[in-house]
Amino acid sequence: MKLYSILAALLVLAISCKKPVEEPGVQLPTNLETIVTATEGLVEVQASASGANFFTTTFYDGSNAVEVESNDGIASYTFMASGSYTISTKAHATYAEYIEKTETVSVSIPSPSSGIPSTGYSTPMSYPGYSLVWNDEFDGSSLSSAWTYDIGTGSWGWGNNELQYYRTENAVVDSGVLTITAKAESFDGQSYTSSRIKTQGLTSFQYGRIDIRAVLPYGQGIWPALWMLGDNISTVGWPQCGEIDIMELVGGTSASGAGDNRVHGTLHWDEGGHANFGGSNALSTGIFADEWHVFSIIWDSNQIRFLRDDVQYHVMNISGAEKTEFHQNFFFIFNIAVGGNWPGSPDASTVFPQRMYVDYVRVFQ
Repeated sequence: MKLYSILAALLVLAISCKKPVEEPGVQLPTNLETIVTATEGLVEVQASASGANFFTTTFYDGSNAVEVESNDGIASYTFMASGSYTISTKAHATYAEYIEKTETVSVSIPSPSSGIPSTGYSTPMSYPGYSLVWNDEFDGSSLSSAWTYDIGTGSWGWGNNELQYYRTENAVVDSGVLTITAKAESFDGQSYTSSRIKTQGLTSFQYGRIDIRAVLPYGQGIWPALWMLGDNISTVGWPQCGEIDIMELVGGTSASGAGDNRVHGTLHWDEGGHANFGGSNALSTGIFADEWHVFSIIWDSNQIRFLRDDVQYHVMNISGAEKTEFHQNFFFIFNIAVGGNWPGSPDASTVFPQRMYVDYVRVFQ
């Protein structure tokens, strides 16, 4: 046997006899503890553990299992129905190596009707010289086919640096009332959720009297609106499409014109750039969350008048070539925004959840 063959054989033997290097064992986390709180449907989990690299929390909602991963152990999920639900929390060393804690939480969601005021202003189903051409009394258990949703955060916080994520779950129809709820909850990178419903592409109107009966939310950073946009927004953009703000409320006191006792009616259009003209109306006592009020416009080819509880507080002439935006069909939008350029952000004084109740919307022509 040649020398190099002997050396090669000895090398193979040496390698085969060498003891394999053992990987150090994975050190599992210890002392996993959780704090679970439930506020109506919102369930929040705060987990901690020694030696954990990250956490996952799984919320079991019927056939759905929603997993939330975090480095700090904080997770939340909103259940939409009362009941007992299972939550599993894992403290991970790696994805495959972890310790786990499973527990149940009881969720109790009050009926939307339980917090609705029983007093306030109302308007009739008919007016001399007008016919009721469309209305939604929000009967039944879901939105009618006249409505759809805006979802997500929109462009640039819906154009106003708003802080909410719009979801379908935050709009509920029950006991003859539409309830839109703004919540302080984390969802898809946002710290708040709400709903924004609209009739775009489904139902729109030009001219007439419009009545909307509602109870409004309140508080710093809360921005509810009952408003309209021109049907042609998808082709000409804003403000060329025109905007009719039947009612806006800027909650709190930090923003200019803010106040839980004050509503605004405003028109927006293009006149060589964004133009707007509006007025406001304040209650002598109380705030708009206390009871029902009716917010109306009376709109014809010459002017748009703004009313609160049948009292006119603002009017604008829309005749002339520069106001063509207001001589076309407009669709409805109902929403609660959180934060934004006008109201500013919520602060420690802001109470959540906040709700806007709508009893009806009626169009007379």
